[in-house]
Amino acid sequence: MQEEMEYQYELKIPKERIAVLIGEKGQTKKMLEKKLHVKIKIDSKEGDVVISGEDSIYLNTTQSIIKAIARGFNPKKTIDLIDDETTFEIIEITDFIGKSKKKLETVRARLIGTQGKARKNLEQLTETKISVYGKTVSIIGYYEDVAIARRAIESLIAGSRHTTIYSWIEKQKNKRMTEKLSGRK
Repeated sequence: MQEEMEYQYELKIPKERIAVLIGEKGQTKKMLEKKLHVKIKIDSKEGDVVISGEDSIYLNTTQSIIKAIARGFNPKKTIDLIDDETTFEIIEITDFIGKSKKKLETVRARLIGTQGKARKNLEQLTETKISVYGKTVSIIGYYEDVAIARRAIESLIAGSRHTTIYSWIEKQKNKRMTEKLSGRK
């Protein structure tokens, strides 16, 4: 008889996101533990989170979900990460612009747009979920969609015009659709 091995991951999340991870009356934490067969311990004072369980794939998925919550996503939007075809990426804005707070604010404003319009447009066009939080932009979606969203976001950070990026995304989506249709023949 083979004994199951317990695995463990540790990560740190911003203290202001701990309540979101726990959820009202602990619901988010309990739901993750039940769905993914893991145990989650949270140190509210330090922002330390320890995930443990016997299935390393579930642990990895839980880790991605917690990182997504830590990067500003609503927990309901992170559940898609349970699907094998869905991925989560974090883009460090400062990797592209340096440490300037003024540049960071300008880039964040460009990515979010007036009343969140630019972010919503990017989400709709790329069929992803996007969160701009602190010095990062995070994306949840299918692998190909995330790759397109990442290039679009990097181009916006570099200063490309929104309209140029939106038409580039449309071309990428049309190209992919054509490839899918021709592959089926």
